[in-house]
Amino acid sequence: MRIFSILAALAVTLLLAMSILARPQLVALLGGDETRTEQETTEQVSETPSVVEQDPDTLVKVQVRKLTGQQVDSAVILRGETEAARQVDVKSETSAVIVSDPLRKGAHVEEGDALCVLDPGTRQAALDEARARLSEAESRVPEGEARLAEAKARLDEAEINQNAAARLSEDGFASQTRLAATDAAVAAAKAGVSSATSGLRAARSGIEAATAAVAAAETEIARLTISAPFSGLLESDTAELGSLLQPGALCATIIQLDPIKLVGFVPETEVNRVMLGAQAGARLAAGGEQVIGNVTFLSRSADPQTRTFRVEIEVPNDDLRIRDGQTAEIAISSAGVKAHLVPQSALTLNDDGTLGVRLVDENAVVSFAPVEIMRDTSRGIWVTGLPEVADVIVVGQEYVTAGVRVAPTWVEVTQ
Repeated sequence: MRIFSILAALAVTLLLAMSILARPQLVALLGGDETRTEQETTEQVSETPSVVEQDPDTLVKVQVRKLTGQQVDSAVILRGETEAARQVDVKSETSAVIVSDPLRKGAHVEEGDALCVLDPGTRQAALDEARARLSEAESRVPEGEARLAEAKARLDEAEINQNAAARLSEDGFASQTRLAATDAAVAAAKAGVSSATSGLRAARSGIEAATAAVAAAETEIARLTISAPFSGLLESDTAELGSLLQPGALCATIIQLDPIKLVGFVPETEVNRVMLGAQAGARLAAGGEQVIGNVTFLSRSADPQTRTFRVEIEVPNDDLRIRDGQTAEIAISSAGVKAHLVPQSALTLNDDGTLGVRLVDENAVVSFAPVEIMRDTSRGIWVTGLPEVADVIVVGQEYVTAGVRVAPTWVEVTQ
């Protein structure tokens, strides 16, 4: 029995080998036509797609929506934060002890309000002394002017006597001794004028020095009251009563929140779309509050690490609800573009991973159109890159590919 099994296996193997290696001879032996068989097979394969395309029951049913492009205001979207319009660390310019009660952080102060008051010590006495020296120096000026006038009068008299003695000496009516005496008198008068002039200059210099001393003493006294440079809020307590402040020591930190700034950084690819004065809006991360302002600054120099440009937007903040350092999503308006509002579910990817939508033409043939997302809304997504009027597949786009025919069902935009 075992030998019959072996013989049967050998026979099957031989038949398989002949069907593969000697197929033409086997077909001829059996009376068949190999060429005809291959042609029939080819014709069946080639006819299969056309039969499917012509059969409406085999077409994929999709829902199509006709969309028309609309002019939409474009915007540059940034992530940024709020920043106080001004923030200053108010510091002492002199050395003294605090004699005023402290103001607590969070308090509102107006421009010029006293934040820290220092002990005057002997500064008032120094000011009184400087003023006394100024009065003394001012009193010396009239005396010096009188001396100068007297010296000039003596010089005039001596010059007159000198001229008279010289003429008389020429006529032989005066001696050389008298002429020499008048010359000496003129020289002495000139020396007196020079001395009086120097005394007057010294008196005036004394006035300038005394005036400077008075100004220094008054400035030192003015530094005893450290005032708010602008209206705002205290971010820290003012210096405590009895503490000693040295020059450069902190009295308080004050910030101004009205108006407040929104600060973001624009990529270099979109910086030309941002203009000074452009309207901008922002949505704050805390509570989702929305604010509107205008661009007040656009940097001309890029950050060396990120290659981005700083932009600032000024926003009113009368009620001081917006705080310094809050995260914000900023949208800066720019020139409008044509866009289509498509359902988010209509977006798909092609074989290359490109984002787009699938369209149908007048023959119900599918095509793929790449798009760029412009803005996301609650009603859909605004995209660019589509023709003016586009028939977009909104349901069933994942079951078809470009180049195939479909059975479209039209959907109204209002649905």
